[in-house]
This record gives sequence, C-alpha cells and structure tokens, in this order.
Amino acid sequence: MSPIHLLSVNTARARRITVANGRSILTAHGKQPVSGPVGVGPLGLETDEQADPTVHGGRGKAVYAYPQEHYAFWKTVRAQARLQLWDEEPAPGLMGENLTITSLLETHAWIGDRLRFPNCTLAISEPRMPCGKFDAVMGFKQASKMMVQSGFCGFYLSVTIEGTLQAGEEAELVPGPRQLTIADAFRSKAGRQYLR
Repeated sequence: MSPIHLLSVNTARARRITVANGRSILTAHGKQPVSGPVGVGPLGLETDEQADPTVHGGRGKAVYAYPQEHYAFWKTVRAQARLQLWDEEPAPGLMGENLTITSLLETHAWIGDRLRFPNCTLAISEPRMPCGKFDAVMGFKQASKMMVQSGFCGFYLSVTIEGTLQAGEEAELVPGPRQLTIADAFRSKAGRQYLR
C-alpha cells in the first residue's frame, strides 16, 4: 500500500454560529489549516476544541481524519444546493476534520491499524457518525443522510505516541488485528437510522 499523505492539519476553537432559521449553535466544525508543526497530545491537537465532548473528542476520538478523495462528492452536492460555485474547490477542514489525508479510504482503514507519522503515531479507532449539528453546519438538511448513504464518514484516531503533525508528512500504515473495517463498522452503527 502507498504511504498516506497528510495534506492539511486543521484546528478550530468552539464558537457560536447562526444557522438556518436564525438558530444559534456552539460548534468547532469550521476547522482551518494550520501551518507548521502542531502538537499532538492524548486528547488531540493543540489549539483544537470540540463543542460537545459527549459525541466528539476524548481518548478514543482524539483526532478526526477525512479522505480528500471524497471532496469531489461534497463539492457536487454543495454546488447543487447552491452553497458554493461549481468550480469552487472545498477548503481543507470542510468536514470538520483535523487531518485531510489521501490514500486511505474507509474500506481499507481497519480498526486497530496504526498510522506511523515521523513524529507521532495514531491508531484508527472508530467511524465518525454525523451528529445533530452536521446538517446545520453543512448548510442543507440531507447532509447526514448523504454521509450515511455514501459511507464517506472518515474516521477517528486515538493517540498512541504523542508528538507533532505537519502538513506534507507521510504516514506508514501498520496493520492491527484486521477484524473490522471503518466502512463495515459505520454501516453497522448507522443501521437504518438515516435511511428512512
């Protein structure tokens, strides 16, 4: 397997935003790329927060990675919803991810596999499930349903060796027990919840 490329490291502080119908929500979804090395501790990246630690964050969900290969799908969906222009490229962090990566999709990401970066190691822990705020921050009502139907969920990572991460680095994939992929775990967890 080819190395995993880290295209962007993204962080945000929790803040209040106004969404449809003038409703206000607390979110850290608007992650922005960070230049230079970013510290990685047991609970995630320095300068990053989660607005609701009951569904995001903690040791098992310290870092969220999302494959850049799925951005073409979301670009089309957002253009159809008139949230962006057809030729506008989505910015890294669009999905609320800390790490925008290439070369590792959910179908080949096994729970327990490790990503060995030059200065830290992360372990694949579980799929990201769309929370109740996902539709609001994405700007259209069917975002959660589309994530479930597509399977383009990304995945959480726990920190096994603390250190730093920086855009442009590559990670070696170190196999774990290889019993369950992120794609299979996501289908199992989602069930028919969003498919009605």
